[in-house]
Amino acid sequence: MKKRQVDYVLRAAGRITGGKQFIIIGSQSLHGKYPDVADDILRSFEVDIIAKRDPSRSEWLNVIGQDSNFHEQFGYYADPVDENTAVLPKGWKARLVNLPEGETDGVRGLCLDPHDLALAKYAAGREKDLVFTRELVLRGLVAHDRLNALLKETAVSQQVRERIQSQMCRHFGEKHALDSTPRSPSECLDDIRAQARRDWSKLRRIPTKEISDSELDRSANKVGKEDARDHGLELDDDSSE
Repeated sequence: MKKRQVDYVLRAAGRITGGKQFIIIGSQSLHGKYPDVADDILRSFEVDIIAKRDPSRSEWLNVIGQDSNFHEQFGYYADPVDENTAVLPKGWKARLVNLPEGETDGVRGLCLDPHDLALAKYAAGREKDLVFTRELVLRGLVAHDRLNALLKETAVSQQVRERIQSQMCRHFGEKHALDSTPRSPSECLDDIRAQARRDWSKLRRIPTKEISDSELDRSANKVGKEDARDHGLELDDDSSE
């Protein structure tokens, strides 16, 4: 996903819940510090978000969730989650990174620091998570010493801790080997061309249609102001944030 697509999900989430701030805890949170990150590292099409002011409203976001009309129309979607979804180091909230401004109608995104994100993925340990963490390491987006320090502040079992340490050592070992291997200009050019072909192939499959205000309004019409009042909630209670 591109950063502008994350913006559109935030804009829709704001209209649905009335919230002004959302925490992004999945891989798309990488856009916080690296808004221009290459497409091939962010292969998922969901934005894992928490309604910051009132987490109970996160469930309202199913109207733009997986298999919704929003998902079918635009090819990406919101995945409403809670703070227990990911295993994160102590103090992660204090390290949240502001998503750079975009077309969000004033809705703010707060993103995980890349090191907190990496440790959450290492802790999950699925194949796709380790593909992601390997890319973070090889691209130099995270530092080994910082990850080790934060791992000590992460509530995991000793077995999981040792697994994470082993996986991190393997990934940083690969990076060291690549950094230490002399490469000719022609090899670098071949890699650039190959990456460009992969990027182009992915771009042809990624929906690029932008969302108009009227389309967002139609997506959100199931959870409008009247519905919020029925729940005893005011839609402007985030205005002070």
